[in-house]
Amino acid sequence: MLVKQLSVFMENRPGRLFNLTNTLGKEGIDFITLSIADTKDFGIVRFIARDNEKAYKILKNAGFTVGITELIGVEVSDRPNALAEVVALMDEEKINIEYLYSFVLTSQNTAKILMRIEDTDRAIKLLQEKGIKLLSEKIL
Repeated sequence: MLVKQLSVFMENRPGRLFNLTNTLGKEGIDFITLSIADTKDFGIVRFIARDNEKAYKILKNAGFTVGITELIGVEVSDRPNALAEVVALMDEEKINIEYLYSFVLTSQNTAKILMRIEDTDRAIKLLQEKGIKLLSEKIL
C-alpha cells in the first residue's frame, strides 16, 4: 500500500541534475515521477523509478547521498476539486501532509497523488474507510 520514493540530497549547482539523471539513464533506469525542492545551496531530488532498488544501488555506488521514503499514493478521477477532496479528508482529521505531488494519466482519466504524511497508518485507514483507491509501486 505504500509507494517507495528515492530522495537524493545534492548541491544546487550546474551539472548535478545531469549527473544524476545520466547516471541512471545509462543504466536503463526510467523515471515515473520526479520532483525537485531547492534552497540556494542544496536541493532534494525526489523520484520514483521503474526499478527503485536498482536505482538506489546505482546511486549509492556512484557516491550520491540517497535515501528511501515511503509515501501514500492514491488514485482519483482527473477532474476539478479531486485533489482538494483528498486534502480535505486529511484536514478534517488533523492529519498533516508534509508534502505531496501529483501527475495525470490522460489515457486513463485519472490523477495519482503521492503524499508524505506524518501519521501514515491513520491516513491509510481513513482513506480506506472513505473508499479512496490506494496505490502501490506496481500500479504506478
